[in-house]
This record gives sequence, structure tokens and C-alpha cells, in this order.
Amino acid sequence: MVDVAPYGSDSRYRLVRMGGGQPEPLAREEFVPRVHQVFPQLDLDDAELVHWADRPWEWPPWHPGQA
Repeated sequence: MVDVAPYGSDSRYRLVRMGGGQPEPLAREEFVPRVHQVFPQLDLDDAELVHWADRPWEWPPWHPGQA
């Protein structure tokens, strides 16, 4: 249902594909609300429904002033 791309595939975001759609770049604070918008009852800790390519729940560091 939810696939999270490898950690290094973007400089700030994790690319997230939901339900086979196009990947979306999501920041840490956007991930949970966006997934629950698409799948309201999804258990984000269910490894069969949410696949992390690597480093679950980690995002690249971002510093103010970065694009």
C-alpha cells in the first residue's frame, strides 16, 4: 500500500508511493498526515502494508535556508 524510497534518493524528503500512484516527496512532518489522508485506518507500523526501502522513520537532515 505504501512504499518509501531509499533514504538518499532526495536531499530533504523521502519519496513515498501510495497505492501504486506516483511517488510524492514528503517531509517528516508531512508523512503521517498525508498517508492517513489517503488511507485513514492504515497502521503505519504494519510492515506488510508500509514498506521502507531502508532506515524506517528517518529523513535526511534539513537546515533552514535550504531549498
